Amino acid sequence: MAISKIYPDATAALAGLLRDDMTIMAGGFGLCGIPDALIQAVLASGVKGLTIISNNCGIDDAGLGVLLKTRQIKKMVSSYVGENAIFAKQYLAGELEIEFNPQGTLAERIRAGGAGIPAFFTPTGYGTLVAEGKETREFNGRHYVMETGLFADLALVHAWKADPEGNLVYRMTARNFNPMMASAAKVTVAEVEEIVKQGDFDPDHIITPGIFVKRLIKLSTINKRIEQRTTRKRAAAE
Repeated sequence: MAISKIYPDATAALAGLLRDDMTIMAGGFGLCGIPDALIQAVLASGVKGLTIISNNCGIDDAGLGVLLKTRQIKKMVSSYVGENAIFAKQYLAGELEIEFNPQGTLAERIRAGGAGIPAFFTPTGYGTLVAEGKETREFNGRHYVMETGLFADLALVHAWKADPEGNLVYRMTARNFNPMMASAAKVTVAEVEEIVKQGDFDPDHIITPGIFVKRLIKLSTINKRIEQRTTRKRAAAE
């Protein structure tokens, strides 16, 4: 008898997977496409000493920022953290370790980890602080920095739709980091907005094959916050 990948909620989906001092990848870009329900379950679990690999660390009261507030994060591997005052305060006080990456380099490090590639060379960052302590080489007259692939104990991802086998389809901005993270961890847990019947997906539309996804939940509510709202002034009425 097949074991269902579908769990009733985020707490149940993460049961037995969380421990202190583990490495977790969390998908999304800004507050778009983040696995918010799963992050809240990590918060409630109380695990600490976490290394988090994510594009950013949310904001003070949303996304991964809630794990900073409770000091559950020991180290961040990120590319952008400029919207979080708690992050800056903890870093400047020496309470939080940061491994900064150019954004494309972070994406490729994650993709490489999922593909089983231990390291690669990129010209990005050569001659800057990013390259300090790293191996460099010259290829065809151009200088490159060696970066290592990233692989986590657990990946938390947000997708638009899934089928019972865990095949995932993403929507718009959520496709930035979630798909590559789904393949770059020992265990991947997905939260999705809709679960469709087996066979409803056109195979060509599947972005993450279900073989990478061990557990999934369907969200009962979806909170899509806007990180920075930008609007035009209304035209004056004539």
